[in-house]
Amino acid sequence: MKIGLAVGAGGMGGSSLEPLKIVPEAERLGYDSAWVGEAYGADAVSAVGWMAARTERIRLGTSIMQMVARTPAMTAMTAAGLDQLSEGRFTLGLGTSGPQVAEGWHGVRFDKPLGRSREYVAIVRAALAREGAVEHAGEHFRLPLPDGPGKALKLATTPVQQPVPIYVAAMGPKNTELAGEVADGWLPILFSPGHASYFTKSLEAGAARSGRSLVDFAMTPMVSILVTDDVDAGRDAMRPFLALYLGGMGSREKNFYLNLVAEYGFEANAREVQDHYLAGRKREAEAALGTDLIDAVTVVGPPAAVRERLTAYADAGVHTVVHTPPYGLTPEQHREQLRLVAEVVPS
Repeated sequence: MKIGLAVGAGGMGGSSLEPLKIVPEAERLGYDSAWVGEAYGADAVSAVGWMAARTERIRLGTSIMQMVARTPAMTAMTAAGLDQLSEGRFTLGLGTSGPQVAEGWHGVRFDKPLGRSREYVAIVRAALAREGAVEHAGEHFRLPLPDGPGKALKLATTPVQQPVPIYVAAMGPKNTELAGEVADGWLPILFSPGHASYFTKSLEAGAARSGRSLVDFAMTPMVSILVTDDVDAGRDAMRPFLALYLGGMGSREKNFYLNLVAEYGFEANAREVQDHYLAGRKREAEAALGTDLIDAVTVVGPPAAVRERLTAYADAGVHTVVHTPPYGLTPEQHREQLRLVAEVVPS
């Protein structure tokens, strides 16, 4: 199993540059990949370009680029450019985002995300393959438009890799099935190795639809890891981000993260966290998180315990664990954790 590093979320709540400065150190320590996301702060693309100029071997990926923010053609152009700048080290991670960001920030309706995603990935693949001019006549996208002067075009830039790997972030059964059908890898969050069968059934069904197996499919979960002898303090470090995702990343009626941990058996605890968070009681939301829930979706403990826990991820079929440092670490603590996690990842 390989180890990757998640590098912030586009400067949310702080500098966009500081988290990136650690990536050359991650490369030196043997990390296989570095990933950067975006929400409604800085974009992911700029950060990948910065990393490409300052590293030589480590793979670079987006986790994710939001499909609602760019046309498929623009995403293909961007992926081709980043693959050239990184000399063939780029992985394109795509996701739908959610209704709050899609409609509130981008002004794009969050309707039929499954169908839109399937067409989107198909167009991006066709453009990057450069086998000819791109034409697509779907429910959500038409290339070229049928009633104007536009004509079908072929991507003018040749990527280094053929193909450029495309990963899809997905959580629900249908979206996860789509990842298994159309993508080269899958970028889950709040993945629990003890509940891996919940996902693998969907991934296998999607892969079967496209006539392939999951042998070369890259399960690549984002996992918050903290190596520490003080397990209680380590769990406390995980509380802010878990409370945010379960309580604030979505509405009461539609929160994909809460729905996921509910499938794990933690619905009552997650609803309690959400109630506190939506009422403005963030500290109470954090305190309400049960240790069983925290332990199911994060990795905390002394080196031997963390190694054992990460082995469970490998046994569940995980290709790469993307180390996602918890909120609030100082630069010194961040670098120390970078080293400690590298030392305990099972080979």
